[in-house]
Amino acid sequence: MATTGDRIYPFTGIVGMADLKLALLLNAVSPAIGGVLVRGEKGTAKSTMVRGLAALLPPVPVVPGCPYSCDPAAPDPSCPAGPHPGDLPHPGDLGAAAELRHVTLAELPVGATEDRLIGSLDIERVLTAGTTAFSPGLLAAAHRGVLYVDEVNLLHDHLVDLLLDAAALGVNYVEREGVSVRHASRFLLVGTMNPEEGELRPQLLDRFGLTVQVTASHDPAERAEVVRRRLAFEADPAAFADRFAADTVALAERVAVARARLAQVELPDAALRLICAVCGAFGVDGMRADLVTARTAIALAAWSGRDVVTEEDVRAAARLALPHRRRRDPFDAPGLDEQALDDALREASQDAQPEGPPNPDRPDDPSGPTNLEGPSSPTSPEGPDDDPDPSGPNGPGGISNTGGISNTGGISNTGADSPSRSSGPAMAPPASPPIAPAAPFRARLLTVPGTGEGALGRRSAARGPFGRTVEARVPVDRPFALHLPATVRAATVRAAVLRRPEPAGRVRLAPADLREAVREGKEGNLVLFAVDASGSMAARQRMRMVKGAVLSLLLDAYQRRDKVGLITFRGTGADLALPPTSSVEAAARRLTSLATGGRTPLAAGLAKSARVLAAERLRDPRRRPLLIVVTDGRATSGSDADLTRAAAMLAGVASVVVDCEASVLRLGLAERLAIRLGGSLFRLDELAAGTAGSDLAAVARQLTRGRVA
Repeated sequence: MATTGDRIYPFTGIVGMADLKLALLLNAVSPAIGGVLVRGEKGTAKSTMVRGLAALLPPVPVVPGCPYSCDPAAPDPSCPAGPHPGDLPHPGDLGAAAELRHVTLAELPVGATEDRLIGSLDIERVLTAGTTAFSPGLLAAAHRGVLYVDEVNLLHDHLVDLLLDAAALGVNYVEREGVSVRHASRFLLVGTMNPEEGELRPQLLDRFGLTVQVTASHDPAERAEVVRRRLAFEADPAAFADRFAADTVALAERVAVARARLAQVELPDAALRLICAVCGAFGVDGMRADLVTARTAIALAAWSGRDVVTEEDVRAAARLALPHRRRRDPFDAPGLDEQALDDALREASQDAQPEGPPNPDRPDDPSGPTNLEGPSSPTSPEGPDDDPDPSGPNGPGGISNTGGISNTGGISNTGADSPSRSSGPAMAPPASPPIAPAAPFRARLLTVPGTGEGALGRRSAARGPFGRTVEARVPVDRPFALHLPATVRAATVRAAVLRRPEPAGRVRLAPADLREAVREGKEGNLVLFAVDASGSMAARQRMRMVKGAVLSLLLDAYQRRDKVGLITFRGTGADLALPPTSSVEAAARRLTSLATGGRTPLAAGLAKSARVLAAERLRDPRRRPLLIVVTDGRATSGSDADLTRAAAMLAGVASVVVDCEASVLRLGLAERLAIRLGGSLFRLDELAAGTAGSDLAAVARQLTRGRVA
């Protein structure tokens, strides 16, 4: 928590985290940078620092009484609260028609509604005065201030879309329920997130000007100081704030001085070319990276008290502005190779030097030859370990053999940072070494039948508080989303039936008139993979295809905001390689390092799946599961009775069986398994979008005709 009572933990009292402090202060100097995304593990004071930033921002002049914080020097002509009385005849002359207001820190909760964000019809005034009125939301409160979203990666997609529109246009448009309103909404967007809980949509990621990765210090002395200060703040917040009051005032004054200097800072052509060269070298999309890096470099110079941007300013700006914009695979965490950045800067500086004798004033850079990794330079020469074949392991979408997740969109073959948990007492050798997956493809959409009420996502049909309104009904529970037109219509019909005239412009409501808006959208599901890693699957090419197919389904789950889990079975038992999580990246690492070999305990894999799903149903009963069993159907460990019992445990669970059988003479064992589970059946080559698949009805028809043994 960042506060105790009404006291906010002072910004200057936070220990360490220099990069995050700098990124926030640069945005305070130049709000045009576009905000900060703070990535880091839980418990690293991300929220505390963001809330402490507001105290450092200079107060803003506003039109008195305007809920939209209009600038009195240039009032918004479309402001819903206007026209403002006493608008100034001379811009910049604040006079008596303005008041100074502390910068607003508007916090957007993850579970906020659309009405809370953009504003809505003022129902109280509609029902009491009979007039249409608008009640402003958080986008109005954040105008000329800070909009803070904690756990921004968990924000519902429909709210993300609204944020994107407002951030791009600087205006909030509201067209709903008889209300047509627009108002200015320019804000500093600050978000915090824990990458373990899933990544951000690329569109929203690009809207953040800067990004910073924070981790807890491992220095015992520094950790002790953090605890010491926190305990002191909790014991006496006022005394703790007074202890850092002088530092806070000095820092706020420095922000004000840097803001005043900002317009005087010169960005030389050489520095601008350097910025553009570095952005091009890292293969960023569009021009926003160049603009943000330039604005950040100018703010850095102003913060340091200089009037000219230097090469060091460019380097520091690129470190903050480019990590989340470089071209990368969805499973890659944003990051920037410091050596690659130095190489790009050196190369750009050399290109900018005129031909002739070397410049003795510029010291030689001791770093090695240029080696821009992955997509950072499409024309970079191949290193000694590069594969010149574009279809080979280091080609586009290929597999890196160096460990980790490659920048080219491939997955490494070693997974050294996340060893496989598929070995153990129940997973006895022999096991083959891990096999790299084939290149991923666009997977077909697999859905859960019926209509659910789970978490907002993009996979299966669902009804809930989000999505498009499809009908109105009598409320079945409290609270509910009011369908205002249907409610007013019901009240009008009731008055007409009772022949009870109402005063002009008034609508008298009764509880029986209330109607609930029924909305239909999409939900995210729990996608649990049960992958056969036995000896019958260990043929290198087949396992490569299997991993590529599962990786493709994982990419699809990432895009649809699903939770995923991974179960593997081989030897004599099954192992939960990855408990259900929103971090699809972790599932990809487990899959890559998956070893194969041993017998096929299919029944154990299904039983383990049933137990995991039962436990998840208790934790999140509204999220519907989808079980994807990847196997050739052979069961060389356990009896048929065990398999029947395990399949019965999964009754009612939406299931998909991916048939990995590759022999010319097909035994149809996976098809029998699909019948037992009551699920759909697909072959490996049918998982790509646009290919024909097979469902249970088709399998049943084949069985009837005797086509399945």
